[in-house]
Amino acid sequence: MKNNLIRNMTWQEYQSKVKDHILILPIGSTEQHGPHLPLGVDAIISENYGHAIARRVKAVIAPTITYGYKSQPASGGGPLFPGTVDLNGTTLTSLVYDVLKEFIEDGWKNILLMSGHYENDAFLAEACDLLLRNQKEEYPKILLSNWWDNISPELMPKIFDEVEFKGWAMEHAAITETSMMMYFAPELVHEDLITDEGIDQPPTYQRFPPSKTFIPSSGCLYTGKSSSAEKGRLIVEDVTNNIVLFLKKEFTVVEV
Repeated sequence: MKNNLIRNMTWQEYQSKVKDHILILPIGSTEQHGPHLPLGVDAIISENYGHAIARRVKAVIAPTITYGYKSQPASGGGPLFPGTVDLNGTTLTSLVYDVLKEFIEDGWKNILLMSGHYENDAFLAEACDLLLRNQKEEYPKILLSNWWDNISPELMPKIFDEVEFKGWAMEHAAITETSMMMYFAPELVHEDLITDEGIDQPPTYQRFPPSKTFIPSSGCLYTGKSSSAEKGRLIVEDVTNNIVLFLKKEFTVVEV
């Protein structure tokens, strides 16, 4: 796994990968994930998906961007919890734009942004659009995706076999993220602290400033009960398969 990480390469090793590898840029956040998961969940999951993809196709993994756009109360807790470190939208857009520009100048043609933070996507799309909107050629090409949009519908009943699925915003620190962390990094999961707390009904509006009483004191939006490493494995294998399928469609992919 370490051999796929750009941060562990010399510049000559890095340069030798540009022509026939996919560049994966994992992007997460630093935010509260309840009492049972670490602050770096989104970054850990997105980077581990990079490794899972790199086991299937020739790819290298760029240093993970570990800060993301502002966590909203009904999808992550917002600024109500210590340890949540947010970027303004323009900051995240500029950061990703600058990083991608450097990689493209190095010669990368096939780039995948692997997002692990629900609120990031619009700003990642803006960075890609600003960078390539005037390009006439097909390459370089950037694909933006995440794990939740790549779960097959037929898998959902196996994951939500004990509780109802209430939408991806409510899955913050709940069954899917907890299960994937149990699979990817079980040593970081405090299983004894998984709660059954949550919010009964997500609002159809946003409030500024956010309510201090809207979210349970644990920071959890929905139950994490029934999470398991086996569910995490099922999610990861399914998502990885689906991502590899669209990489083959969009890029000239070399399998390993």
